[in-house]
Formats: sequence, C-alpha cells, structure tokens
Amino acid sequence: MVSGPTQLPLGIGLRDDATFANFLPRDNETAVVTLQQQSEPGGESFVYLWGGSGSGRSHLLQAACHAASAQDQRALYLPLNDLGHFPPHMLEDIERLDLVAIDDIDRVIGRERWEEALFHGFNRLRDANKRLVIGASVAPRQLNVALADLASRLSWGMTFHLQRLDDQGRFEALQLRALGRGMQLSDEVTRYILHRGPRRLDELFELLERLDRISLSAQRKVTIPFVKQTLGW
Repeated sequence: MVSGPTQLPLGIGLRDDATFANFLPRDNETAVVTLQQQSEPGGESFVYLWGGSGSGRSHLLQAACHAASAQDQRALYLPLNDLGHFPPHMLEDIERLDLVAIDDIDRVIGRERWEEALFHGFNRLRDANKRLVIGASVAPRQLNVALADLASRLSWGMTFHLQRLDDQGRFEALQLRALGRGMQLSDEVTRYILHRGPRRLDELFELLERLDRISLSAQRKVTIPFVKQTLGW
C-alpha cells in the first residue's frame, strides 16, 4: 500500500518540521510522552487527541509518523480534511502498517461508508497489534457517531484534550522553531513578531520560514528593521 510515511495516498505528505523535537509540550506533556512511548512494550495501542485550531493536534500526529519512520516502521498519515471527500478505500489493508494516524475524523462522521470502514479498520489494527492515533476537533462523545460499534471503539484507549499555548508559550514555541532552523531570533524580535503577526501558530511559523529563507538569501540578520522591510509592516 505504502512504503513509508512520506509516500502517502494522493500526494499527502508529512511536514519536515512536524516533529516531537519541534513541539513545545507545556500542558500537553502527558499526551506527548504517551505518543513517544507507543512503540515500547506496554505502550498504548490507541490514542485519541482532540483540540481546536492551534492546539498542535496535526503536528503531533505527523510527529508520531516521523518517529515511527525513524525506527524503520511503516506509518501513514491521513488528514481527512483533505481526503474525506474520497471513498474510504485508503483504509484497506492498513493493518499491514505499524502506525496509522487519522486526522480530522469528525469530517467523515455521519457518513455510513466511512463509519463502517473506520470500524473495520480499527478492528483489523487491533487484531494485528498495530497502533492507531486519531485526531479530531471534539471529544469522542461529541462526535455524534451513527454506528454504535464505532462509537464504542472510539472510547477505548487514552484520550487527551490538547491545550492551546498561552502568550508565553507562543513566545517559547516561536523561539524553539527558530532554533530548529538555526536562526538567531532575539527576544526583542520575537516579541515584535508576536505583537504584529497573526495569532495562529502555523501562520507564525510560515512567517518564520519566510524570514529565514530571505535572510539567508540576503545574508542579513533577522532584526526588527529587517522584519519590517521583509513583511511590509
């Protein structure tokens, strides 16, 4: 079906920067540790993560796939926000994989074919002793699942409500991401970007990538004047 986590159906791949090392756990440390320990003896076979935009849910699902790949395991990331309008054929034979990460499951709940495919896929993964991580914007009990057996399965395993970062957490996350890119981002510049930039972390990280790319090309340090000029602020 697939040969690794970066060779996925319909061209959906993993972000290179969506790793555990690039994630600031803060109040979500237990969820992160649980995912990191999934492949160990006694690790959780099924983990359900839920949280709204900016909670880091998609980042963690992809990080789990990266970690599995680093251990020469086969992993698959399925963001149903992008793939949910297709029939659920992509769930066939998923038990051949070591880890399956299904994001945005709430996008297909209420659709009979998808609910049945998810139920049977869940059972096959369990019977094969493989691992499953599911991401959604709401808790399992809030999904309004039509298929009772699937609703029961989704209540198994460990469920974590991911907490968004506060302003200090966003500051630390931006500096952590800059450090991972080899950027020198002073506290002053970080505060300026947070003050003038978007609230969403993913959009902030996109700005950071743009600043890094242009600063390297121009061989200039990332200063407040450079940020103003580059971003038109």
